[in-house]
Amino acid sequence: MEDDNDDDKVIEEDYYTFLNIPRTATSEDINNAYRRLSRLYHPDKHVDPLKKKDAELLFHKTKKAYEVLNDPHKRAIYDCLGTKGLETEGWEIVQRNKTPQEIREEYERLAREREERRLQQRTNPRGNVTVNINATEMFAQYDEDEYVYDLPLVEISGMSVSQSVEAPLTTRNLMTIGCDLSSQNGTATGALTVTAKRLLQDNKWLELDLSVGNGVVLGLKHFRTLTRNLFGTGTLQFHFTDNGIRPAIETTLAMQLDEHTVGYLTYRAGVQSSMTTSITHNNEKYSLSCGVTLGIPHSYLTLNCSYNFKEQKLKMRTAVK
Repeated sequence: MEDDNDDDKVIEEDYYTFLNIPRTATSEDINNAYRRLSRLYHPDKHVDPLKKKDAELLFHKTKKAYEVLNDPHKRAIYDCLGTKGLETEGWEIVQRNKTPQEIREEYERLAREREERRLQQRTNPRGNVTVNINATEMFAQYDEDEYVYDLPLVEISGMSVSQSVEAPLTTRNLMTIGCDLSSQNGTATGALTVTAKRLLQDNKWLELDLSVGNGVVLGLKHFRTLTRNLFGTGTLQFHFTDNGIRPAIETTLAMQLDEHTVGYLTYRAGVQSSMTTSITHNNEKYSLSCGVTLGIPHSYLTLNCSYNFKEQKLKMRTAVK
């Protein structure tokens, strides 16, 4: 019975066979084989474009095989582990006089360290701090007959801090745990959110959210790509409160207008109903978005701008509503 994973196997090239030398070849044998094949495969010796391209490939393989076998340290690693051992990071700090058994043990240690680094990199921590500033007095109208003009009062009306960590379980399953703390006009609130995301296909995914804070909120979100430039999301939420369960829905239709610009149309129904249309432009330096919301009981215009400071790894965001 054939192995189902045969298609995933990679046939490793034998450098000794390519140079046509035995595994016990001396340094002089390796140098002679390299000079002979270099003269044969050198691209300058071929005029035909197709033959010249093939010669470049063979010349590169000859050089690679020579670099490995001519270096006693690399050759010892290659003889024990093959090319997979040479691709492992960390050999530059390993002593060159190790035995084959010690090389294998060192490879296993480096592989374990690489796996630990990979797992640490897979968790993607994110943090965000938002400060709300009340500057309404700067726009207040003063009576012309007043003689006292105090400086307008600017105060911090609220602050919020959020932190989340992503943990990929498999190539198609992702779990996110996040915590949000906020203070608004002296009132502090907090919420803990756990999200499980499942990639169904390349063009759609499903997400389940559970949030505990101001009550319990259970949500289900679905994303799907409709056409090359059109995609949409649908969200269904259930708010568990002392007065019962309050459902809410949200649907968004988005269109890619150009490489950096996306237009959105969003409809919300539930505790508050509204219709929002917005445009977002993103590039490496900044992000800019503007939107108009028509709702009950409020309608408003929003403008958001954020700038990336790459060297400091910071982002500054400004919002007007």
